[in-house]
Amino acid sequence: MTDEELWEQVRTGDGEAFGLLFERHAPAVFAYCLRRTGTWAVAEDLVSVVFMETWRKRSSVTVDGSLMPWLYSVALNVTRNHQRARMRYRAALGKVPPQHADDDHADDVARRVDAEARTRAVIAELEKLPAGDREVLEMSAWSGLTQAQIAEVLGIPVGTVKSRLARAQRTVRGALVEEAL
Repeated sequence: MTDEELWEQVRTGDGEAFGLLFERHAPAVFAYCLRRTGTWAVAEDLVSVVFMETWRKRSSVTVDGSLMPWLYSVALNVTRNHQRARMRYRAALGKVPPQHADDDHADDVARRVDAEARTRAVIAELEKLPAGDREVLEMSAWSGLTQAQIAEVLGIPVGTVKSRLARAQRTVRGALVEEAL
């Protein structure tokens, strides 16, 4: 089938016909995008954009003979847009003050690693708690709910919330203190 015949089917929403046109013309569109950008991965991404735009505009475009001239015009616009976006990105990066080579991030990295280890230890201790105790502790500590609100959410008496909370806090605090020693 010719491009023109396939395109008429595409205009009615025929995905298979569009797939045939993609298989037929994607290599040429890719080569064009690659020559314009110089980057393989970017060219692959832009081919996707070209064919997405082609599908999106299918009802407003008529093809006389080959689809390639129109695909090239779409590819030209897509690569231009990409280049403009890259220039805006570079301009924005140019406004960011440079980071000095003498900045040492070791202390910040060490703090983050320590915080992550402490968080894992807390989570490990929480997982050891009975489900009811853990739920009460999480709602109190993480969600900031009052004991009355927790009781309402869980449908249990406030006294039960108090005892579960005290037991959970004691267990977790004790485990974390032992770990620190």
